[in-house]
Amino acid sequence: MTTRPLSSDDFRKKMAVSSKWAYFDHAAVSPISLPAQRAMRLWLEEAGAEGEVAWGHWVRRLQQIRARAAKMIGAETDEIALVPNTTTGINLVADGFPWQEGDNIVTLSNEFPTNLYPWMNQKDRGIEVRQIEIDTATCNLQRIAQACDAKTRIVAISWVSFSSGWRLDLSEIVNLVHQKNAYLFLDAIQGLGVFPIDIRQTPVDFLAADGHKWMMGPEGAGIFFLQKQHLDLLRPIGVGWNSVVDSHNFSKRELNLRNTASRYEGGSQNMVGFHALGASLDLFAELGLTSTASPIADRISQVTELACERLQNIGAKIFTAPIKKHQSGILSFEIPGRDPHELRRLCLQTGVVLACREERLRISPHAYTSEADLDRLIDALQ
Repeated sequence: MTTRPLSSDDFRKKMAVSSKWAYFDHAAVSPISLPAQRAMRLWLEEAGAEGEVAWGHWVRRLQQIRARAAKMIGAETDEIALVPNTTTGINLVADGFPWQEGDNIVTLSNEFPTNLYPWMNQKDRGIEVRQIEIDTATCNLQRIAQACDAKTRIVAISWVSFSSGWRLDLSEIVNLVHQKNAYLFLDAIQGLGVFPIDIRQTPVDFLAADGHKWMMGPEGAGIFFLQKQHLDLLRPIGVGWNSVVDSHNFSKRELNLRNTASRYEGGSQNMVGFHALGASLDLFAELGLTSTASPIADRISQVTELACERLQNIGAKIFTAPIKKHQSGILSFEIPGRDPHELRRLCLQTGVVLACREERLRISPHAYTSEADLDRLIDALQ
């Protein structure tokens, strides 16, 4: 059934945090949505009242959540694994890839540590990590191209920079990497839930994202995607009872791996976490987020543009991409002559939540952020 997408006001009513805080820190840890809270309470009630009897229902719900996540990015359900976090997804690729000594990985020096350490951990296998030095506001694709050579196997990069907010043009980076005969790993945690991504139109090879930022889920529940043709490329890491075809037959000890991405899930799942994430994904579908369109991104763009204007009016120095297609929900700024950590502390005292990254203040509003929230931010900073 086709329904009208929820408005930002409707969204706000589903965010309990809005009654207390002006919340500008979704790029760190989001407050979870009311639907996610209800899903967690329901699971707890069932776990207490039913125990193992409800387990079959929970597993069926996981399959629905996997399908919802797949639809959000234009993938097939069997290309999605439910994983605890982004780090798990990165390590599935970093540890499972068929490296040969002398291979290299190209990445950026200002990546979040999660998208550096798993690759750096391959050093004892003779793998080089090439970190491209860039300034904090831009990402030059030409420098990425120059760093790649015949031994480059993977380019690992964030869709949206956690510090600067720079957003990649996915078509451009996919084309560049594939022209270099390399695979693209996309850390999507700062973009998924905001911007549309259609895996078939922009065929990244691997993708991982945790649900506790823009997708409004709890920590410990995320997704990992790989193109179906890469399924046998990666050596499965963390194999367990839940990795095989006949997973519920515990007397049959045969390593017959599933022919889907779920082979990487290994053992028991974070049921309560994934049920909550699924409820938030359902909410985002109600808000109109699809693989090709996002009213959420449009609303966040309006809020960040207004925030830029209001911040500049009080003398803030703004750091953001000059071109709209590279802008995101993350905005960094400085108040000249003021310590950002002290300003953050003072903002918290007045009910305004924001972050410090790279010695700058960082705001990351969501689609339910109101002009009244912006008023509280500006008043707190002044």
